[in-house]
Amino acid sequence: MTRNDAQGKPWWKHDSAWVDDGAQIGDGTKIWHFSHVMGGAVIGEGCSLGQNVYVANNVTIGQGVKIQNNVSVYEGVVLEDYAFCGPSMVFTNVRTPRSEFPRNSSADYTVTRVGRGASIGANATVVTGVTLHEGAFVAAGAVVTRDVPAFTIVAGVPARPIGYMSACGDRLDFAGADTVTDSAGHTYQKLSDTEVRRLM
Repeated sequence: MTRNDAQGKPWWKHDSAWVDDGAQIGDGTKIWHFSHVMGGAVIGEGCSLGQNVYVANNVTIGQGVKIQNNVSVYEGVVLEDYAFCGPSMVFTNVRTPRSEFPRNSSADYTVTRVGRGASIGANATVVTGVTLHEGAFVAAGAVVTRDVPAFTIVAGVPARPIGYMSACGDRLDFAGADTVTDSAGHTYQKLSDTEVRRLM
């Protein structure tokens, strides 16, 4: 089913999905079975929300973002352009949740930011308040409890750096070199054990 947002741009959702009034959905975005987008969400162009995805109020999602099945994007999460969320990965948004003493207002939520082109593997958990910088890669099943530097691969529980990855998904091996070029022709420079940047 094709819908139009307030600006008249077309987007698509499955009949079983629910998009609340007020949600801003970008041109070309697709929302699949049993998903729910709250009215205060902003979703960019060309995104894909898989089956059973929940997007809360005040969530901002950039363009070209892919969210796989069974992911909840809670208030306080920001997904920048071309971020990838693997199947059944988990975001949290409250540091010290208690059932008897609910913390369910915007003031209680801390910001979790997933940078441009960062990827989160299936069944990984990202604890609230961390930043995954540009091109970061979280392995399947990892538990991220601290910021992940740009173009760094983390794995394990808790997640630890195990290497580097380019924006196009090539492993970067800096052995004996300060710069490496990936298969797409982009060059990366290792500035320290915790800092890699793309030069071009």
